[in-house]
This record gives sequence, structure tokens and C-alpha cells, in this order.
Amino acid sequence: MSAASRGILSRIRLHSFSWRLEAPHQRSFCALPVVGDSEIETSSRVIEVKPGVMTPSSRRTGAIGVKCGMTALWDKWGARIPITVLWLDDNIVSQVKTVEKEGIFSLQVGAGQKKEKHLTKPEVGHFRAQGVPLKRKLKEFPVTEDALLPVGTQITVRHFIPGQYVDVTGITRGKGFQGGMKRWGFSGMPASHGASLSHRSIGSTGQRDAPGKCTVKNVWIYKIDPVRNLMWVKGQVPGAEGNFVFIKDAVYKKPNISLLPFPTHFIPEGEDTSELEPLTAELGEVDPFIAAD
Repeated sequence: MSAASRGILSRIRLHSFSWRLEAPHQRSFCALPVVGDSEIETSSRVIEVKPGVMTPSSRRTGAIGVKCGMTALWDKWGARIPITVLWLDDNIVSQVKTVEKEGIFSLQVGAGQKKEKHLTKPEVGHFRAQGVPLKRKLKEFPVTEDALLPVGTQITVRHFIPGQYVDVTGITRGKGFQGGMKRWGFSGMPASHGASLSHRSIGSTGQRDAPGKCTVKNVWIYKIDPVRNLMWVKGQVPGAEGNFVFIKDAVYKKPNISLLPFPTHFIPEGEDTSELEPLTAELGEVDPFIAAD
């Protein structure tokens, strides 16, 4: 092929390529709409910091707690209550996810403190981009649109109320390979009839996930201390002392929505939190021991 022919072919290819670039409204075989030269307007969502009205379909955010240990308390009727103490260590909203950007309504909550040298560069960049302090633990809680909170909002223990039920999720303690009767004092199975080769068995304890994620449902809140951000709940929750647990409103035993702070409790301006008294759940006016007789 001569040099003249090659030059003509190259000019034809260049002309056809420039014609494709100039066509602004070509439709491709996809589900995306045709967009011309006009700009797409994207409105940024403005989240206001003010109390709202909770509906039966509303879903609030949860909180991150630290398991401090177990103890026992006696109520005003003299009944002994096994108690687990949970500490809400400086919970704040660290990220807001919306349908327009991420396709879901959720809030990322951070708890605790951590030094920059103990975090990876992507983690440090995430906190700096959101403009929040470095946090030790992060957890994302799905919420409804009316329960969104702006970044930096504090989630205190007054987000919950005494007497309500919550679901608590944590990582259980590993029991190892030792038998339950020797290591934990289990009573075992029947020693006579009906127990074949399972006398020292402990029964079903959550199958084969130890340690693993476990959720205890319908945990009753006995008392909260707003000054120290402590919560006393009845019974046990998964995890060892010092482990993080995730607390949210109970799914089955739903709380009274008219009593819950929605979307969370906002500290009034000028309030001195150091003078607040602990709040205890109402136990009624009837002595349960006399009623039982």
C-alpha cells in the first residue's frame, strides 16, 4: 500500500472517531437514562438536631458498651437481682449513610479512644474526613430516615430508659476443650435411666461456635447512671470483662415509644450532668412476696 493510501485511511478513521465524540445523546443498551450536557443537581441532606416523634415503624440507633462485670443488687422489696454493669464509653456518631449516596439509612457509632499510631492509615483518614476523634470501636446500626443524627452527636446512657428491654450482642468466651462438669461445675445429665453414654454431657450450649457472636434478647434495664454513663441490666450478657457489646432496642419486647427519647436524648443547654441522680426502673406498689402468699 502506498503512502498516499495510508494517509487517506488514517484521515477517514480520525473523522469517524471525532463524529462519535460529538454525538451527546447516544443511547447504549443499559438501564441508565440518557444524560445530555445539562448538569445533574445533587441536593445534600440537612439533618437537624432536634427531638422528634417516634412512630411504630421508626428504628433508632444502638450504642456500644463495655462489659464491666457482674454483681448483684436487692430491690426495694428485698428480691435479689443478678446484674451486669455496662459502660457507654464516649459514644458519638462517626458517619451517616443515606439512600442517595450509600443506598441505605444507617448510622456508624464510634466508642472509646485510640492513638493514631495504633490505627491504620485508612482508618485515620476515615476519622479525619468525618471530622471526629479517633475511636477504638466502630459499629453500624441500620435506622429509619426519621432517626438520622448528624455526625458528632453524642449517644449517652440516657438514650435508653430504665424498665425497657434491649438486645445485647457480643463475642462469647471460649470454653476450650475441657468438660463442662469439671471446668464449670455443670450438673450433667441423669445418671440412671434414659441417659446412654451421656451422663457427663452438658447438653446444648449454642452448638459449635465458641467463641462466637451471640445475642441475648429481651435484657431488662434495671438502672442507669447518667453521670458515669453506666447501665445496670438484669442477667448475663455475652463476652468477658472489658469486651465490647452492642446494645439496641429489643425486637420482640418493644418499649413504649411514647417514653423513649427520639431520635436520641439531647443534653439541654446549660444542664450540669454531674448533679444528675441514677434512675431506677419502676417496680410497682405491690410486694411480690406478699402477693405470692
